[in-house]
Amino acid sequence: MSPTTDTINEPKKAKNVSKAKSKAKKTYSKAFLLKLLEDMIYVRRVEEKAGQQYGLRKIGGFCHLYIGQEAITAGAFAATNRETDYMYTTYRDHAHALLSGMDAGVMMAELFGKVTGCSKGKGGSMHLMDVDKKFMGGHGIVGAHIPLATGTAFRIAYKKEKGVVLVFFGDGAIHNGNFHEAVNLAAIWNLPIVYICENNQYGMGTDFRRVSSVENLTDKAKSYGIPGKQVNGMCPVSVYEDVKEAVDYAQDNQAPTFLEIKTYRYVGHSMSDPATYRSKEEVAEHKESDPIVILKNNMIKEGMISEADYKAIDQKWKDVATEAVKFAQESPDPEIDELYDDVLED
Repeated sequence: MSPTTDTINEPKKAKNVSKAKSKAKKTYSKAFLLKLLEDMIYVRRVEEKAGQQYGLRKIGGFCHLYIGQEAITAGAFAATNRETDYMYTTYRDHAHALLSGMDAGVMMAELFGKVTGCSKGKGGSMHLMDVDKKFMGGHGIVGAHIPLATGTAFRIAYKKEKGVVLVFFGDGAIHNGNFHEAVNLAAIWNLPIVYICENNQYGMGTDFRRVSSVENLTDKAKSYGIPGKQVNGMCPVSVYEDVKEAVDYAQDNQAPTFLEIKTYRYVGHSMSDPATYRSKEEVAEHKESDPIVILKNNMIKEGMISEADYKAIDQKWKDVATEAVKFAQESPDPEIDELYDDVLED
Protein backbone atom coordinates (compact mmCIF):
# COMPACT_ATOMS: atom_id res chain seq x y z
CA MET A 1 0.00 0.00 0.00
CA SER A 2 1.35 3.43 -0.91
CA PRO A 3 0.80 6.48 1.28
CA THR A 4 -0.86 9.61 -0.04
CA THR A 5 -0.38 13.13 1.18
CA ASP A 6 -3.78 14.18 2.39
CA THR A 7 -4.32 13.89 6.10
CA ILE A 8 -2.00 13.44 9.07
CA ASN A 9 1.42 14.56 10.24
CA GLU A 10 4.09 12.02 11.11
CA PRO A 11 3.59 10.65 14.65
CA LYS A 12 5.79 12.30 17.26
CA LYS A 13 9.31 11.09 17.61
CA ALA A 14 9.89 8.42 20.23
CA LYS A 15 11.95 9.26 23.29
CA ASN A 16 15.15 7.62 24.43
CA VAL A 17 15.95 5.17 21.68
CA SER A 18 16.57 7.21 18.54
CA LYS A 19 19.25 9.67 17.59
CA ALA A 20 17.90 9.96 14.06
CA LYS A 21 17.57 13.52 12.81
CA SER A 22 14.06 14.94 12.70
CA LYS A 23 12.44 14.81 9.28
CA ALA A 24 10.37 17.46 7.61
CA LYS A 25 6.76 16.70 8.43
CA LYS A 26 4.90 14.64 5.84
CA THR A 27 1.26 13.70 5.66
CA TYR A 28 -0.17 10.24 5.17
CA SER A 29 -3.55 8.79 4.32
CA LYS A 30 -5.83 7.20 6.87
CA ALA A 31 -5.67 3.90 4.98
CA PHE A 32 -1.88 3.80 5.10
CA LEU A 33 -1.62 4.66 8.79
CA LEU A 34 -4.45 2.29 9.69
CA LYS A 35 -2.56 -0.55 8.00
CA LEU A 36 0.54 0.26 10.08
CA LEU A 37 -1.53 0.38 13.26
CA GLU A 38 -3.33 -2.88 12.52
CA ASP A 39 -0.09 -4.68 11.63
CA MET A 40 1.44 -3.67 14.96
CA ILE A 41 -1.64 -4.68 16.95
CA TYR A 42 -1.87 -7.98 15.05
CA VAL A 43 1.70 -8.91 15.89
CA ARG A 44 1.42 -7.89 19.54
CA ARG A 45 -1.84 -9.72 20.24
CA VAL A 46 -0.64 -12.94 18.64
CA GLU A 47 2.64 -12.72 20.54
CA GLU A 48 0.90 -12.03 23.83
CA LYS A 49 -1.17 -15.14 23.25
CA ALA A 50 1.96 -17.13 22.41
CA GLY A 51 3.57 -15.96 25.65
CA GLN A 52 0.48 -17.02 27.57
CA GLN A 53 0.51 -20.47 25.96
CA TYR A 54 4.21 -20.85 26.72
CA GLY A 55 3.44 -20.16 30.36
CA LEU A 56 0.81 -22.90 30.20
CA ARG A 57 3.46 -25.26 28.79
CA LYS A 58 1.63 -25.69 25.50
CA ILE A 59 4.75 -24.41 23.73
CA GLY A 60 8.15 -25.94 24.40
CA GLY A 61 11.71 -25.02 23.56
CA PHE A 62 12.80 -21.43 23.08
CA CYS A 63 10.39 -18.57 22.48
CA HIS A 64 11.65 -15.03 21.80
CA LEU A 65 8.96 -12.36 21.79
CA TYR A 66 9.05 -9.12 19.81
CA ILE A 67 6.85 -6.99 22.05
CA GLY A 68 7.90 -3.33 21.78
CA GLN A 69 9.61 -3.72 18.42
CA GLU A 70 6.52 -3.98 16.20
CA ALA A 71 7.05 -0.62 14.47
CA ILE A 72 10.08 -2.06 12.68
CA THR A 73 8.35 -4.87 10.83
CA ALA A 74 5.19 -2.82 10.22
CA GLY A 75 7.15 0.03 8.65
CA ALA A 76 9.71 -2.12 6.84
CA PHE A 77 7.21 -4.46 5.24
CA ALA A 78 5.15 -1.48 4.05
CA ALA A 79 8.25 -0.31 2.20
CA THR A 80 8.83 -3.54 0.27
CA ASN A 81 7.41 -5.31 -2.76
CA ARG A 82 6.07 -8.58 -1.40
CA GLU A 83 6.18 -10.13 -4.90
CA THR A 84 9.91 -9.61 -5.43
CA ASP A 85 11.66 -8.82 -2.13
CA TYR A 86 13.14 -11.46 0.20
CA MET A 87 13.20 -11.44 4.01
CA TYR A 88 15.65 -13.14 6.37
CA THR A 89 15.65 -12.75 10.13
CA THR A 90 16.80 -14.16 13.45
CA TYR A 91 15.09 -16.45 15.94
CA ARG A 92 12.92 -13.48 17.04
CA ASP A 93 10.85 -14.12 13.93
CA HIS A 94 7.13 -14.20 14.74
CA ALA A 95 6.41 -10.68 13.47
CA HIS A 96 8.34 -11.19 10.25
CA ALA A 97 6.46 -14.42 9.54
CA LEU A 98 3.04 -12.92 10.22
CA LEU A 99 3.58 -9.79 8.13
CA SER A 100 5.04 -11.87 5.31
CA GLY A 101 1.57 -13.39 5.09
CA MET A 102 1.87 -16.55 7.16
CA ASP A 103 -1.46 -17.49 8.69
CA ALA A 104 -1.54 -16.93 12.45
CA GLY A 105 -2.97 -20.40 13.03
CA VAL A 106 -0.22 -22.03 10.98
CA MET A 107 2.39 -20.08 12.93
CA MET A 108 0.85 -21.00 16.28
CA ALA A 109 0.62 -24.65 15.24
CA GLU A 110 4.34 -24.59 14.52
CA LEU A 111 4.98 -23.23 18.01
CA PHE A 112 2.81 -26.02 19.40
CA GLY A 113 4.81 -28.60 17.43
CA LYS A 114 1.79 -29.65 15.35
CA VAL A 115 1.83 -31.14 11.87
CA THR A 116 -0.21 -28.22 10.51
CA GLY A 117 2.63 -25.82 11.32
CA CYS A 118 4.69 -24.21 8.58
CA SER A 119 7.50 -26.74 9.14
CA LYS A 120 5.24 -29.61 10.26
CA GLY A 121 6.07 -28.82 13.87
CA LYS A 122 9.77 -29.55 13.39
CA GLY A 123 11.09 -26.00 13.48
CA GLY A 124 9.28 -24.38 16.35
CA SER A 125 9.43 -20.72 17.30
CA MET A 126 12.94 -20.04 16.01
CA HIS A 127 12.60 -21.60 12.55
CA LEU A 128 9.46 -20.24 10.93
CA MET A 129 9.67 -20.14 7.13
CA ASP A 130 7.53 -19.69 4.02
CA VAL A 131 9.59 -19.74 0.84
CA ASP A 132 6.53 -19.12 -1.35
CA LYS A 133 6.08 -15.76 0.38
CA LYS A 134 9.82 -15.05 0.11
CA PHE A 135 10.15 -15.25 3.88
CA MET A 136 13.37 -17.21 4.06
CA GLY A 137 13.14 -18.03 7.68
CA GLY A 138 14.06 -17.37 11.22
CA HIS A 139 17.56 -18.63 12.02
CA GLY A 140 18.71 -19.83 15.41
CA ILE A 141 22.47 -19.33 15.14
CA VAL A 142 23.40 -15.72 15.80
CA GLY A 143 24.48 -14.01 12.58
CA ALA A 144 24.53 -17.21 10.52
CA HIS A 145 21.71 -16.07 8.24
CA ILE A 146 23.51 -12.89 7.15
CA PRO A 147 25.73 -14.70 4.58
CA LEU A 148 22.66 -16.63 3.36
CA ALA A 149 20.81 -13.39 2.73
CA THR A 150 23.86 -11.99 0.98
CA GLY A 151 23.91 -15.08 -1.21
CA THR A 152 20.30 -14.45 -2.22
CA ALA A 153 21.24 -10.88 -3.15
CA PHE A 154 24.07 -12.32 -5.25
CA ARG A 155 21.54 -14.52 -7.06
CA ILE A 156 19.35 -11.48 -7.83
CA ALA A 157 22.32 -9.57 -9.22
CA TYR A 158 23.77 -12.54 -11.12
CA LYS A 159 20.47 -13.41 -12.78
CA LYS A 160 19.50 -9.77 -13.23
CA GLU A 161 16.23 -10.34 -11.40
CA LYS A 162 14.04 -7.73 -9.78
CA GLY A 163 14.00 -7.53 -6.03
CA VAL A 164 15.93 -6.60 -2.92
CA VAL A 165 16.89 -8.62 0.15
CA LEU A 166 16.16 -7.33 3.65
CA VAL A 167 18.11 -9.10 6.38
CA PHE A 168 17.20 -8.38 10.01
CA PHE A 169 19.53 -9.12 12.93
CA GLY A 170 20.11 -7.90 16.46
CA ASP A 171 22.85 -5.76 17.93
CA GLY A 172 24.31 -8.95 19.37
CA ALA A 173 25.10 -10.21 15.85
CA ILE A 174 26.87 -7.16 14.52
CA HIS A 175 30.25 -8.08 15.99
CA ASN A 176 30.05 -11.54 14.45
CA GLY A 177 32.55 -12.24 11.69
CA ASN A 178 29.76 -13.40 9.39
CA PHE A 179 28.35 -9.88 9.33
CA HIS A 180 31.63 -8.25 8.34
CA GLU A 181 32.54 -10.81 5.69
CA ALA A 182 29.08 -10.60 4.13
CA VAL A 183 28.89 -6.79 4.09
CA ASN A 184 32.36 -6.58 2.59
CA LEU A 185 31.40 -8.92 -0.25
CA ALA A 186 28.11 -7.09 -0.81
CA ALA A 187 30.03 -3.83 -1.18
CA ILE A 188 32.58 -5.36 -3.57
CA TRP A 189 29.97 -7.11 -5.70
CA ASN A 190 27.34 -4.33 -5.59
CA LEU A 191 24.53 -6.48 -4.23
CA PRO A 192 20.93 -5.26 -3.73
CA ILE A 193 20.59 -5.88 0.01
CA VAL A 194 19.56 -3.85 3.05
CA TYR A 195 21.26 -4.88 6.29
CA ILE A 196 18.94 -4.01 9.19
CA CYS A 197 20.26 -4.09 12.74
CA GLU A 198 17.33 -4.09 15.17
CA ASN A 199 19.17 -2.54 18.09
CA ASN A 200 16.92 -3.28 21.06
CA GLN A 201 19.69 -2.16 23.43
CA TYR A 202 20.53 -5.59 24.88
CA GLY A 203 22.31 -8.60 23.45
CA MET A 204 20.66 -11.20 25.67
CA GLY A 205 21.32 -9.55 29.04
CA THR A 206 24.23 -7.29 28.08
CA ASP A 207 23.83 -3.61 27.26
CA PHE A 208 25.24 -3.24 23.74
CA ARG A 209 27.41 -0.29 24.84
CA ARG A 210 29.43 -2.64 27.05
CA VAL A 211 30.53 -4.77 24.11
CA SER A 212 30.76 -2.29 21.23
CA SER A 213 33.73 -0.04 20.64
CA VAL A 214 31.38 2.45 18.96
CA GLU A 215 27.92 3.47 20.14
CA ASN A 216 26.73 4.55 16.70
CA LEU A 217 26.59 1.22 14.89
CA THR A 218 26.24 2.92 11.51
CA ASP A 219 29.97 3.56 11.77
CA LYS A 220 30.27 -0.09 10.72
CA ALA A 221 28.89 0.83 7.31
CA LYS A 222 31.60 3.44 6.81
CA SER A 223 34.21 0.70 7.04
CA TYR A 224 32.85 -0.80 3.83
CA GLY A 225 32.01 2.40 1.99
CA ILE A 226 28.24 1.89 2.00
CA PRO A 227 25.46 4.23 3.16
CA GLY A 228 24.49 3.86 6.82
CA LYS A 229 21.78 5.51 8.86
CA GLN A 230 20.22 5.46 12.33
CA VAL A 231 16.45 5.09 12.35
CA ASN A 232 13.80 5.74 15.00
CA GLY A 233 12.47 2.23 15.49
CA MET A 234 9.61 3.29 17.75
CA CYS A 235 7.82 5.10 14.92
CA PRO A 236 6.51 2.97 12.03
CA VAL A 237 6.35 5.99 9.71
CA SER A 238 10.03 6.78 10.27
CA VAL A 239 10.89 3.13 9.66
CA TYR A 240 8.81 3.11 6.48
CA GLU A 241 10.49 6.24 5.12
CA ASP A 242 14.05 5.14 5.83
CA VAL A 243 13.59 1.52 4.74
CA LYS A 244 11.84 2.70 1.55
CA GLU A 245 14.79 4.97 0.84
CA ALA A 246 17.21 2.09 1.41
CA VAL A 247 15.18 -0.37 -0.68
CA ASP A 248 14.96 2.10 -3.56
CA TYR A 249 18.69 2.75 -3.34
CA ALA A 250 19.47 -0.97 -3.38
CA GLN A 251 17.15 -1.52 -6.34
CA ASP A 252 18.24 1.49 -8.39
CA ASN A 253 21.96 1.24 -7.73
CA GLN A 254 22.34 -2.51 -7.19
CA ALA A 255 24.21 -1.71 -4.00
CA PRO A 256 23.96 -2.46 -0.27
CA THR A 257 22.92 -0.20 2.58
CA PHE A 258 22.96 -0.51 6.37
CA LEU A 259 20.33 0.68 8.84
CA GLU A 260 20.60 0.70 12.61
CA ILE A 261 16.98 0.78 13.76
CA LYS A 262 16.94 1.74 17.41
CA THR A 263 14.16 0.12 19.40
CA TYR A 264 13.40 -1.45 22.78
CA ARG A 265 11.93 -4.78 23.79
CA TYR A 266 9.62 -4.70 26.78
CA VAL A 267 10.12 -8.36 27.65
CA GLY A 268 13.13 -10.53 28.38
CA HIS A 269 15.46 -11.91 25.74
CA SER A 270 13.37 -15.07 25.74
CA MET A 271 10.52 -16.45 27.81
CA SER A 272 13.04 -17.89 30.26
CA ASP A 273 14.70 -14.50 30.87
CA PRO A 274 13.41 -12.51 33.90
CA ALA A 275 15.36 -9.45 32.64
CA THR A 276 16.70 -8.53 36.07
CA TYR A 277 19.62 -6.70 34.43
CA ARG A 278 17.44 -3.62 33.88
CA SER A 279 15.17 -1.67 36.21
CA LYS A 280 11.39 -1.49 36.11
CA GLU A 281 11.79 2.28 35.85
CA GLU A 282 13.83 1.91 32.67
CA VAL A 283 11.22 -0.31 31.03
CA ALA A 284 8.39 2.00 32.13
CA GLU A 285 10.18 5.00 30.68
CA HIS A 286 10.60 3.33 27.30
CA LYS A 287 6.97 2.21 27.29
CA GLU A 288 6.06 5.89 27.11
CA SER A 289 7.26 5.62 23.50
CA ASP A 290 5.05 2.62 22.69
CA PRO A 291 4.54 2.77 18.91
CA ILE A 292 0.97 1.45 19.04
CA VAL A 293 -0.16 3.96 21.64
CA ILE A 294 1.54 6.91 19.93
CA LEU A 295 0.12 6.15 16.48
CA LYS A 296 -3.35 5.45 17.93
CA ASN A 297 -3.35 8.73 19.84
CA ASN A 298 -2.21 10.70 16.79
CA MET A 299 -4.93 9.18 14.63
CA ILE A 300 -7.58 9.91 17.27
CA LYS A 301 -6.31 13.48 17.60
CA GLU A 302 -6.61 13.97 13.83
CA GLY A 303 -10.12 12.53 13.76
CA MET A 304 -9.18 9.46 11.72
CA ILE A 305 -10.43 6.95 14.27
CA SER A 306 -12.23 7.06 17.60
CA GLU A 307 -11.43 5.25 20.82
CA ALA A 308 -14.31 2.92 20.02
CA ASP A 309 -12.82 2.23 16.57
CA TYR A 310 -9.51 1.36 18.19
CA LYS A 311 -11.14 -1.00 20.67
CA ALA A 312 -12.96 -2.76 17.83
CA ILE A 313 -9.71 -3.15 15.88
CA ASP A 314 -7.93 -4.43 18.97
CA GLN A 315 -10.69 -6.95 19.66
CA LYS A 316 -10.57 -8.18 16.07
CA TRP A 317 -6.91 -9.11 16.41
CA LYS A 318 -7.42 -10.58 19.88
CA ASP A 319 -10.02 -12.84 18.30
CA VAL A 320 -7.57 -13.80 15.56
CA ALA A 321 -5.01 -14.73 18.22
CA THR A 322 -7.58 -16.79 20.12
CA GLU A 323 -8.59 -18.62 16.94
CA ALA A 324 -4.93 -19.30 16.18
CA VAL A 325 -4.53 -21.05 19.51
CA LYS A 326 -7.74 -23.02 18.95
CA PHE A 327 -6.45 -24.17 15.55
CA ALA A 328 -3.13 -25.23 17.08
CA GLN A 329 -4.76 -27.08 19.95
CA GLU A 330 -7.08 -28.99 17.63
CA SER A 331 -4.36 -29.86 15.11
CA PRO A 332 -2.85 -33.36 15.18
CA ASP A 333 0.61 -34.17 16.43
CA PRO A 334 3.07 -35.44 13.81
CA GLU A 335 3.19 -39.19 13.29
CA ILE A 336 6.33 -40.92 14.56
CA ASP A 337 7.43 -41.64 10.97
CA GLU A 338 7.74 -37.88 10.40
CA LEU A 339 11.06 -38.16 12.22
CA TYR A 340 12.54 -39.62 9.04
CA ASP A 341 10.93 -37.26 6.51
CA ASP A 342 12.65 -34.14 5.19
CA VAL A 343 16.06 -35.40 6.32
CA LEU A 344 18.76 -34.90 3.72
CA GLU A 345 21.40 -37.55 3.21
CA ASP A 346 24.49 -37.62 0.99
